[in-house]
Amino acid sequence: MCSTSGYTVPSFFLNFLIHVLYAQFLFSNNAHGKQISAVFVFGDSTVDPGNNNYLPTVARGNFPPYGKDFVNHQPTGRFSNGRLVTDFIASFVGVKENVPPFLDPSLTIEDLMTGVSFASAGAGYDPFTSQLSQLELFRDYKRKMKVAVGKERTDEIIKSAGYIVSSGTNDFAFNYYGPVSVQRTLYPTISSYQNFLWQIIEEFLQDLLNEGAMKIGVVGVPPIGCLPAIITLNSKDPISGRQCIERFNAISRDYNQLLESNLKGLRRTNTRVVYADIYTPIINMVQGNTQIDFEEVHQGCCGSGLIEADFLCNRKSPLCSDVSKYVFWDAFHPTEIAYYVIFKSFEPLIRQIIA
Repeated sequence: MCSTSGYTVPSFFLNFLIHVLYAQFLFSNNAHGKQISAVFVFGDSTVDPGNNNYLPTVARGNFPPYGKDFVNHQPTGRFSNGRLVTDFIASFVGVKENVPPFLDPSLTIEDLMTGVSFASAGAGYDPFTSQLSQLELFRDYKRKMKVAVGKERTDEIIKSAGYIVSSGTNDFAFNYYGPVSVQRTLYPTISSYQNFLWQIIEEFLQDLLNEGAMKIGVVGVPPIGCLPAIITLNSKDPISGRQCIERFNAISRDYNQLLESNLKGLRRTNTRVVYADIYTPIINMVQGNTQIDFEEVHQGCCGSGLIEADFLCNRKSPLCSDVSKYVFWDAFHPTEIAYYVIFKSFEPLIRQIIA
């Protein structure tokens, strides 16, 4: 049975838990006199809260059923039924309940002061994946803030903020392994392409540090072979024989190992640049190694769950009867409850970054 509306009890319960966790953490954090001033986010659709609403692209999630479990059931542009990992993080560290998109023209200076997301659905590190310069948007943010609150206050916000960088999946899934790939010609082996991506990542992070960032969490890529659309497009039996595609998961693991190792060389005095493992919590959910009993791990909740995302997941699409039993909302993006599980796996790292 499918349903196209309704606010699930698990989503309400998760929001209640977040408020409790936030209150406990804020008390502990205040006791040590250390707080994050703002949260800034760079990356792809997994951390885009709606920037693509203001860009000329079909890669949008600002229509039903996206956002059906968000505040007021509002489709904000988040590619999920509810909140993203970055929203949970911002709430946890006490800066705001949800991270807004920088391109939203309705944002106030108060909204901007506590952080925004520059992320864009479809983005990647490789210029062939996306041409949007999120670092330039960050520089625009700084210029706007200096006019509004002055250079000294802006520098304080930038220095004491937390930064999240989450990208890379599109580079592999839709660029390197896309139907037409220039990069496969330039980089005939996947390892050479991974090294190429690292050069871009390193330059981006060095620029971000030069702009004043001091606490950066860099998220690896998920088990790409477990994304429902990847299973559909690469499985011999995409209907009845659905399982993760191991060759893609192996690529994810190799890339993540390279990323984690190389990030250690980026440390500067009084800065933290740390690796965040998103592969493990997702593979654990898929393999049933979590406390939450997910019943469907290889298909999305929206539509057939095999290929739909963006405009293919729309108000006419049938939905699963209980989204809390699904790891994936559409064929590419996790559900709110899956994002919450990922957030909980990041919690020790968050404490480390802000300590």
